[in-house]
This record gives sequence, structure tokens and C-alpha cells, in this order.
Amino acid sequence: MTRELVEGIFQSPRLYDEHFRSIALWLYFGGKHVFLQDANSITVKTPELVEILTFLSKQFPQVERVTSYGRSKTIATGKSIDDLKELKKAGLTRLHVGLESGWDFLLAYMNKGVTAAEHIEAGRKVIESGIELSEYVILGLGGKKWWKEHARETATVLNQINPHFIRLRSLKVLPPMALQEKVDEGDFVIQTEEEMIVEERLLIEGLDGITSTFLSDHILNLLSEVEGTFPDDKERMLAIIDAFLALSAEEKLNFRLGKRAGIYQTMHDMSEPLLHRQVAELITRIEAEDPGGVEGSIAKIKDTYL
Repeated sequence: MTRELVEGIFQSPRLYDEHFRSIALWLYFGGKHVFLQDANSITVKTPELVEILTFLSKQFPQVERVTSYGRSKTIATGKSIDDLKELKKAGLTRLHVGLESGWDFLLAYMNKGVTAAEHIEAGRKVIESGIELSEYVILGLGGKKWWKEHARETATVLNQINPHFIRLRSLKVLPPMALQEKVDEGDFVIQTEEEMIVEERLLIEGLDGITSTFLSDHILNLLSEVEGTFPDDKERMLAIIDAFLALSAEEKLNFRLGKRAGIYQTMHDMSEPLLHRQVAELITRIEAEDPGGVEGSIAKIKDTYL
């Protein structure tokens, strides 16, 4: 698709809606990656999903990767290895699965409708089929009471799956969520950002015998530079976390505000005098207007992320 054609489509909003414009941009930039929408596309019956994937391949032969979300429960109870191999052959290359936690108590507490054993069964099926697997883990899901069990049991499950990717997310509780009621009742206590980093360290420390790539690819994650492939990068990732935890309380606050405000990307940026001074001055201004208000400012910035 030519630049002129794309420009023509965007200059004619009455003729082409946003969906058409999105497809035009996708084709213009190569159209090599496809994501099947919905939270659990893998629930579609295998023959029908094979038909969809085959049609997609025929219409867009340039596509190199087709990704879908898939729930562990669906894969464990509703898809055989042969089903998954058929989907792989038809063009499905990657599945994203929300592991979230590997601890049965917490999975039940959060009403996830799945067990650790089912997570393991589903993950192993996907791996055996040849489809790439990304498992999502949520930092903070255990709160202040259960963070150790959450980190340790999740590491245990991941060790038994050995997914291609482990993707980190940080808990953010919003008013419409059922978890908000538990927070209001005092049954669930949300961790601080520093406590989540301590939890992250325990998780990484417990990951052993795997070859997964660890990714911190979400805006809510504080230490986005904690990424790498096991086992080679494990010690380096732990060292980054230890460097943060070793900072003084003042420097931790400086980094957290600088990161959330977009001034810092990584902790290394704190070594730039100009950037560090910019954040320090911002803290001074906030404190002058609202003593003790830096934490509130950080929370407000994070609220704009979602």
C-alpha cells in the first residue's frame, strides 16, 4: 500500500472509518503481525479456528506471526496437543496466557477459575505443540499478607512450564474491580512499589532450570530494565533490583517520581546531573505546595496510565 493511498484514506473520514484506517496503516507498515482479538480466542472450536487461520494466511501471505490470548483452563480441558499442533500448522505462532499467580489459594481468592496444576498442564501442552508461549505474572497480587507465597509458588509453576516468555505486570486496583471491595474491607492490603520490587526479587530468585526470556514490558512496572534470558541474565537482573533497594529513601523517591514523570527511563538516568537536578527541583516544588504530597503526585501520574 502506497503512502499516497494511505493519505487519501485518512483525508476521507466520511468514506473510511477508524477500522479501515487501522487496516490501511497495518498494510502500509508491512502487515507482518496479527493479533486475534478477544480475551480467549482459543475457545473457538479447532476446525473453525483452523479455517480462520488458513484464510488469513491465504489473504495475507506476508504475515509472519499470529498471536492470540488463551486461558489455561480452556487449553487444559478443551484443547488436545493434536488440536494445538493443527493450529500451529495453520499459522498460530504464539499464545499469551494470564498465569497471574501459581498459588492455588490466591487463584481461588481472586476467583480465577483455574488451578496451578491446570496452568502447568496447559503450558506444557502449548510448549509441546511448538507454539510460542508467553505467561503473564502480576506483581502485587498477593498484597502485603501473601506476597511471599505468591512469588514462590508462581516461580515453582513457571519452572515446570519453562515458557518462551515471562511477562511482568504490576497490580493496579480500580474501583470497578471486585478486589476493591476487599481493599475497602481491609482484607487485602496493597503493597508499596518498593515492596513489589522485593517480591519481584524473590520471584526471579526462585526461577531455576528454565530458558525463558523475562520481560518487564508494561508502563506500570517500576524497573523496566529488569529484563533478560535465563539462566545467563539472572544475576544481572537481581543486581539491578539490589541496586534500587540499596538506594537511600530520598534517592528511591527521586527515582520513582522521575520514572513516573517520564524524566527517567532506567536507574542509570539518575547519574545524569541535569536529569537528577530536574527531579529534585520537582520534588521541592511539590513539597512547597503540598508537604508530603510527592506520593500523591506519583499515584496521580500512575492513574493516567490506565
